[in-house]
Amino acid sequence: MENIVDEIKSRCNIVDVIGQAVSLKKTGGNYKGLCPFHNEKTPSFVVSETKQMFYCFGCNASGDVFEFVKRYYNLDFTSTLEKLAEQYGVSTDGAYYKSPNYSSSNKVELFETNRKAAKFFYKTFSDSENPGALYMRSRGIEEGILKKFGIGYAAYEWDSLSNHFAETESDIKPLIALGLAAESKGKIYDKFRNRVMFPIINPGGKVIGFGGRALDESVPKYLNSPESPVFLKKNNLFGLNLTRQDISKENRAILVEGYMDVISLYQHGVRNVCASLGTAFTENQARLLKRYTLNVIVSYDADQAGQAAAIRGAEILYKEGLNGKVLKIPSDKDPDDFIRKNGKQEFMNLVEKAVPYAAYRIETIKDRHDLAETEDKVAFVKEAVAFLKTLSPAHAEMYIKAISKDTKISESAIALEYSGNKTANTIGDVYHKSDSDKNRDWPDILEKNLIKLCILSRDYFERTKPYERAFGSRYGYEIFKSVESGYSVGDEIDLKKLADGLDEECEGVLNDTLESVFLAGKEEKVFADCVARIRLADLKNRENEIVLKISMADEVDNSEQIDSFTRELIEVQMEIQKIKI
Repeated sequence: MENIVDEIKSRCNIVDVIGQAVSLKKTGGNYKGLCPFHNEKTPSFVVSETKQMFYCFGCNASGDVFEFVKRYYNLDFTSTLEKLAEQYGVSTDGAYYKSPNYSSSNKVELFETNRKAAKFFYKTFSDSENPGALYMRSRGIEEGILKKFGIGYAAYEWDSLSNHFAETESDIKPLIALGLAAESKGKIYDKFRNRVMFPIINPGGKVIGFGGRALDESVPKYLNSPESPVFLKKNNLFGLNLTRQDISKENRAILVEGYMDVISLYQHGVRNVCASLGTAFTENQARLLKRYTLNVIVSYDADQAGQAAAIRGAEILYKEGLNGKVLKIPSDKDPDDFIRKNGKQEFMNLVEKAVPYAAYRIETIKDRHDLAETEDKVAFVKEAVAFLKTLSPAHAEMYIKAISKDTKISESAIALEYSGNKTANTIGDVYHKSDSDKNRDWPDILEKNLIKLCILSRDYFERTKPYERAFGSRYGYEIFKSVESGYSVGDEIDLKKLADGLDEECEGVLNDTLESVFLAGKEEKVFADCVARIRLADLKNRENEIVLKISMADEVDNSEQIDSFTRELIEVQMEIQKIKI
């Protein structure tokens, strides 16, 4: 589903879509018109082509192209997706892979189709001058490395791969099933166009999918194959087919974000490297690495988003029993940029200075506080102790000593804070609430805690109902709605009936939740923590909305709205600071 949404956005321009319903006039860098969502005589509806967003300064309606179509035509998300997909020639087949013709028993044919596609892309890349080859050479990648990774090029034409398969193969259906091609109005077209193609190869040497890097302004910049019986992003790592022996030999893996990071580090002699596949690092990927080493250095981009992702990845490594460290690239660079400019030795110096996960987390918490101020010092201790509760007692004790040294607060006081407020579970990341996020299958720990509480008593269910938006995963949402149905006929949940009403995978998630979540008499504490995190997510979402509105208001020289938004932004940020988790 994510790939389909991205593909639609890459093909449509929000100005064109909204222009079909609203008369727009170019004003500076934006377009303005009368808002279709409320009555007005003076245009206050702004569409930003650069941001692909709209905002009304009269009624505060805002969003992307999906939100506009959804609101204007009064559609749900699925209908919105289908409408835009049809309009822009994007196939919605395979949004979820359920094809009866390509079950797991037919993997051989799918592997072979991927192999032939990889060979075609490589031949296109190698046989003649093309934008893909020029781009990779401009990045300094040598011919031998390009060949080793099987780098290819998907031509600009809409049907180069499709025509090749139509001429050489008896059946083009596997190509469509793998998301390499699609069908619309009786015509077959390529899904990857004018992109450098990175074949994704499993440790067994089979091509399971592709990543494509756009060579023009197409979005998304990186497009992955959709999931299929031979490709699950959460179960695979890019480059591991080439580097797993080096990882075992070094007894250490360097985990990076991007395809180019892997290739560039490999070329410079750092061979014990691999990358997640355009998604957040997963438990399954951690278990895959565990086959080769227990030591992992997370080297993500140096920007704020990259460092946040690095912390999440290191947390997963810790929970899966691996020794995770975080490496921070200086000057907001990524590993590829850094090693090309500074060389292998400088990069390896950073590797040796990588900070253990727990120490890094505590350092990031400390950076948010001024330890010269008493109240800030206490706040730091409370926040740091909340994190220590997610660690083993031995790890926690070790860092209690370090926190005591930093703050001049006695170890006994910090230990008392630790033991006196320990909760039964770590509450995970804030929820995701957009429609497309419903396609995240597995619930995070926040959802699992809420599910366990809802099943525990009707009281917790009723108190959770106002926060239904927190169930951002498909299975979490389905379980919550099934619990709601259970309470519609009684005051207690019959677990057998609850399980019987779920499909097999969803039932498995329910059983996992019931077995793995232990509230241990801390129900109120856990519930309060969940609510605080949901509230924090709401505020952060609002903060992002306001920042967007300020930027759009600035472009139309709307000083009154800027002042109003700025005041609201300050208030929201103050509320964020008040929430202690």
